[in-house]
Amino acid sequence: MKNDFDLIIVGGGISGAIAGISAARENIKTLIIDQNGFLGGMLTGAGVGPMMTFHSGSEQVIQGITGELIDRLKKENLSPGHLFDTTGYTYTVTPFDLEGMKWALESMFLEAGGHLLYHTMLADVQLDSGMIQSLTICNKGGLSTIKGSYYIDATGDADLSAWSGVECTKGRESDGMSQPLTMKVRMYGVDMSKVRGYIHSHPEEFPRLKGDTSIIDKAERLSIGGFVQTLKNARASGDFTFTREDILFFETNNPGEVIINTSRITGLDSTNPFDLSKGEVEGRKQAHELARFFRKYISGFENAVLEFTGPSIGIRSSRQIEGLYRITKDDILEGRKFEDAVVCNGYPIDVHSPTGEDTFSSHLAWGDYYTIPYRALVNKLVGNLITVGRCISGDFEAQAAFRTTPGAGAIGHAGGAASVIAVRSKKSFAELDYKEIQDLLRKQNAFLPLD
Repeated sequence: MKNDFDLIIVGGGISGAIAGISAARENIKTLIIDQNGFLGGMLTGAGVGPMMTFHSGSEQVIQGITGELIDRLKKENLSPGHLFDTTGYTYTVTPFDLEGMKWALESMFLEAGGHLLYHTMLADVQLDSGMIQSLTICNKGGLSTIKGSYYIDATGDADLSAWSGVECTKGRESDGMSQPLTMKVRMYGVDMSKVRGYIHSHPEEFPRLKGDTSIIDKAERLSIGGFVQTLKNARASGDFTFTREDILFFETNNPGEVIINTSRITGLDSTNPFDLSKGEVEGRKQAHELARFFRKYISGFENAVLEFTGPSIGIRSSRQIEGLYRITKDDILEGRKFEDAVVCNGYPIDVHSPTGEDTFSSHLAWGDYYTIPYRALVNKLVGNLITVGRCISGDFEAQAAFRTTPGAGAIGHAGGAASVIAVRSKKSFAELDYKEIQDLLRKQNAFLPLD
């Protein structure tokens, strides 16, 4: 029986979408299936933003199709582009318009000749002799079977990989706990001039700024973490009930609209559907508490309106595949440049404590970056399956660095390029020559070492 597609991508988040664009542009017959009715995953379906970071020092190390996406948004006034990070945490942040992101990803994929199947979930996997033969999918049409020559797991949770028998780890090594879930909150009608004024007059509230509040004026959109004494006061009054060390929010592409990244839902396994449902409920509860807190305690939010939550809860980590290589904390912090590097990234190790009590960070030397080896995308068992996004092979701390959306997009680009080489050569992903993948990535304007 003839296969329906050369390449089937399960998951249309930033990683799966960029993978699909890469492959479809090379005339690979590509299908993306996604549970939502749009592309973008956490960016569009969980309200995650801004994108952090495309840079290492002054150099943009995430380019290629992920960089092109931002160029398209900028051209349509749907993103101001890469801005100085006024939280003082990393190099740049990249705000965007949420609806614009849906449109841009979808347009780029369809213009490349890709095929979409929305409102569809993976239901089962059929394998034979170490190769995926077909997938059972579930949607409004019921259960059906779809066949591809090659497959990309872009589910974020390594669902396709795990269901195909690929060995996976979950959470930190000591106890298996993952980073907290977060329900993102959007509010609009914020008086940003009042927010900035408060920051300037209360530098002690913002430890990351180290007393220099002038940096908040280096970008046209505000990103800020702090309000530590305000938070203590609210907690003492019973107006803030969950565990959190500071308040964190980011202005979007739209002036006066912010994304609040402050809720924390701990002790749940996002691959357990009952836990995931509990997380959604607790997340909305915390979101409404946050909206009340902001209006009462944060200058500039007095008349702000809760626009929406999520709509789905944000997930930082769950499963990691066991790949041909496992990226380690030391690989990140030493800025290791692998021979088979397919991604460069400058984002630091950023662990939100699984218990919710703190955030632990480890930064590289200023301007240095690490690389992601191709082997970390390739599993040891299934020949026609490659994994992309936050669930590639890495330890708990390493994943806390490469999990963010610019890096996930770049990892997707690498997986898409590898799929092109695989389809053309009819080889398994483990058999591919990484130099051919690197050549195609460079052709598609990706930044790699020695460029």
